[in-house]
Amino acid sequence: MKIVIVTGSSRGLGASAAIECARNGMGGVVTYNSSPDKADAVVKTIVENGGTGVALKLDVGDVSSFLAFRDTVAARLLSVWGRKDFDYLVNNAGYGLFNPIITVTKEQFDGLFEVHLKGPFFLTQTLLPLMANGGQIVNITSATTRVATAGVAPYAAFKGGLEVLTRYMAKEFGERGIRANSIAPGAIRTELGGGLNDEFEAILAGQTALGRVGEPEEIGGVVASLLSSENRWINAQNIEVAGGYII
Repeated sequence: MKIVIVTGSSRGLGASAAIECARNGMGGVVTYNSSPDKADAVVKTIVENGGTGVALKLDVGDVSSFLAFRDTVAARLLSVWGRKDFDYLVNNAGYGLFNPIITVTKEQFDGLFEVHLKGPFFLTQTLLPLMANGGQIVNITSATTRVATAGVAPYAAFKGGLEVLTRYMAKEFGERGIRANSIAPGAIRTELGGGLNDEFEAILAGQTALGRVGEPEEIGGVVASLLSSENRWINAQNIEVAGGYII
């Protein structure tokens, strides 16, 4: 059985990705920061669908916690799946901030940087010794890296950095057969940034060729598909999954 770690998977896109991966026969490590009950609910869904999962606490914004997290992962891999390694890492954890550049504080800037770029960089570095050869890294970025949307400059800038980092991961880890790709969602119905009200949703739907916002499972399904052996020749790519957002 292939094992996937999905960060920030107690809700939203991460939860959907973990559940869809389980439906495709993968074991899942669900991580949460502040909502253990929601993470347990995701694991329950995975088990109800015939899969195997565990929930572990992880603050992606706290690099100092990563070594302890790796030790916990190693112990659970052995006790739950009888393995010393895992196969896939999905760097998904994140949050939104909608402020014009002129109002963004240093604390807000640093917080977004820690979670969206620094965290994925050092978490991947820390977990790499546990990743099996032939594995894959999927970084969740954003369609805001392609189009400029007022109010999300730091978020989009760090997601853009993560896209670049993805290509370097593919380059440097290729000798181990490890692929790295990124997925850039468009407007999705999640709690990110406080969620969507009717007015904002209508605006986003009007900017999307398919005339609506996306659902979390439409991203989760792409994550699971990308991790499958059928897509083993896709590498170093950024795949926008946005229904035709601002084209």
